Amino acid sequence: MTLRAKLTGTGMCVPDNVVTNHDLAKLMDTSDEWIRQRSGIVERRHVVPPQRPSELAEVAAQRALESAGIDAGDLDLIILATLSAEADFPGTSFFLQDRLGLSETPCFDLRAQCSGFVYSLSVANAFVKSGQYRRVLVVGCEVHSTGLDFSDDGRDVTVLFGDGAGAVIVEANDDPDDAGEILEVRIHAEGSFADKLWVEAPGSGLHPRMTQEILDEKRHYPRMQGRFVFKHATRRMPEVLLQTLSAASLKLEDVDHFLFHQANLRINEYVATQLEIPPEKCPSNIERYGNCSAASIPMLLDENVREGRIEPGDLVAMASFGAGFSWTSAVLRWS
Repeated sequence: MTLRAKLTGTGMCVPDNVVTNHDLAKLMDTSDEWIRQRSGIVERRHVVPPQRPSELAEVAAQRALESAGIDAGDLDLIILATLSAEADFPGTSFFLQDRLGLSETPCFDLRAQCSGFVYSLSVANAFVKSGQYRRVLVVGCEVHSTGLDFSDDGRDVTVLFGDGAGAVIVEANDDPDDAGEILEVRIHAEGSFADKLWVEAPGSGLHPRMTQEILDEKRHYPRMQGRFVFKHATRRMPEVLLQTLSAASLKLEDVDHFLFHQANLRINEYVATQLEIPPEKCPSNIERYGNCSAASIPMLLDENVREGRIEPGDLVAMASFGAGFSWTSAVLRWS
């Protein structure tokens, strides 16, 4: 019998520190109305020193473990998706592994930016279905706030991002009576647009990695060609979503919940309108958390599971678009 993989637990964590649009308007030339109109964001969470990414990841992971009814020692592997690593090296997953009290459990970071969670889910799914591992912790964790430009120069990007972590447990499902399963996952990339949304420095492609000139030119802050990103996101997300559903022999109307990456509410509304998806099937939390990149989808999943909106037997479809460019989709049956 072919092994199947399913999600058995979810968890999330955001910092207590709430940063509203009005707070940002005191630091840069922006306004609550401007931010809401362009992104749908009202507030986001930012860490407070000395809070670190692995702390958020640990809380999210512990909540996912509790939800799944297992202990950290039961894990066979940890995959952590992030674009905002705690250190240049090693990966944030190693700090998380230590915080969970583990000593030899394998772990690694995966860098696929805002598509990192679904990329990681794809890897976990493959490991479990191959029989190599039975229980995998997948975490999306981001601390953007410590790397943003809070001046007028960084306004267009800074207002979009928040800090947070989301986690899921992926387990083998060998119970024929349990319908829970990751049905299909599709991942894509187009590296020719890598510099349309990126942080250039510090990086080993620079000689040296950091100079005063780089700092003066603010090349260590995120840069984004917003209209270009919007255009490609609204094309690629419907495309990959339909591809994944087709591979699973499903139609749009079969899906109970569409969990879109929470980057920009306008992108998600555009995609939903294109595909004629009812708004009530597209939950959102971007208005409260902003764009938490790799953490966005698992955070949204956890909220909807804990609030009882996602129930056993429901079909859940995920879709994301991010820097790289990268775009992904996954379809699963919740149990």
